[in-house]
Amino acid sequence: MPQAPALLARTARPFKALFVSDALAGVLLIVVAAVAVAVANSPLAPAYRHLLSDHLAWTPTTFLVTVHAWVDNGLMAVFFFVVGLEVKREWLVGNLAEPASRRLPIVAALAGMATPAVVYALVAGQSPGLLRGWAIPAATDIAFAMGVIGLLGQRVPPALRTFLLTVAIVDDIGAVVIIASFYTPFVDVDWLNAGLLVLAILVGLNRAGLRHGWPFALGTVALWWCLLHAGIHPTIAGVAGALTIPCRGDDSLLERMEHRLVGWNAYLVVPVFAFANAGVTLAGLGRGAILSPLPLAIAAGLVVGKQAGIFGSVYMADRTGFARRPDASSWPQVWGVALLSGIGFTMSLFIAGLAFARHARQFEEAKLGVLAGTLLSAMIGYAVLRLASTPKAS
Repeated sequence: MPQAPALLARTARPFKALFVSDALAGVLLIVVAAVAVAVANSPLAPAYRHLLSDHLAWTPTTFLVTVHAWVDNGLMAVFFFVVGLEVKREWLVGNLAEPASRRLPIVAALAGMATPAVVYALVAGQSPGLLRGWAIPAATDIAFAMGVIGLLGQRVPPALRTFLLTVAIVDDIGAVVIIASFYTPFVDVDWLNAGLLVLAILVGLNRAGLRHGWPFALGTVALWWCLLHAGIHPTIAGVAGALTIPCRGDDSLLERMEHRLVGWNAYLVVPVFAFANAGVTLAGLGRGAILSPLPLAIAAGLVVGKQAGIFGSVYMADRTGFARRPDASSWPQVWGVALLSGIGFTMSLFIAGLAFARHARQFEEAKLGVLAGTLLSAMIGYAVLRLASTPKAS
């Protein structure tokens, strides 16, 4: 029988893992999503809907008249700003800085976006009006996926952690391109030109070597305002503004801003978005709703499409010599990480809101599909990685 201290340490180990930064952010998202679903299906549901959907007493623009609109179009601009900072840092000085290191994650991310879209289309393509949601299962939720990785501790090799993080960053870039290209219903040319002028000024501030953050912050807000009125989703301003932040030297402005914002993003911005968007009303969908074409297509895209695209591309790249699989990683571990890439959540919910903004029932069904696909991917991926063994060094 194990001694009491050893037994206590073994029992406490999973709880200690919750306080690892990667794990805590992911667990917080799970808790917030669960609370949102519980509230949306409780006697508090009317208050929840009124909080998010009732018109505000005052707002500076008619484009943002509800709390839900401010969260999706305003607060999420901060999320995309942090994504932009991460992308630029990774590309210039991080895991994507060397051309050889870009091969595998870029190929895997592209395959991991295309395959879920194909799976989605195969399942939902025969239903009128549903193809608009093809991009919902395309992106991986960095915080949620890395949270699961954090809970697994040293069972996941460092190179495989880096691979998943890099793939998630690359397909965030793809998601931004998709949003700008396919979910922009109209463009006001005058406001777009004003936004381009603001962007040019921000680029000029970068070229001038400015090391203060506030002019870039104000310029990004101005760019957000212009794109909001131009008809382009204003969160794109977050990414565009972030890409103009200087990244020079050991203590660059970009790294300082990222360091200051990453905690706010993980523990405030994303949880607030999750609470506002994850609250699917199950009673209104009826029994067996998960088997309806839309939620089934999204869940299949996340669970089947993501793992097939990423694992298949890594396997082909390794076998053809195009790029080797992550160091010290077994094929079951690569499969487990490919499964975890099906954790869509934040970006999937965001795209679902854009795709079905004017169709309340379809948006509820889409949320159900995102939650189901995300949870299945997380649980199966966790189980595979928990059981998989790391190959012995030769």
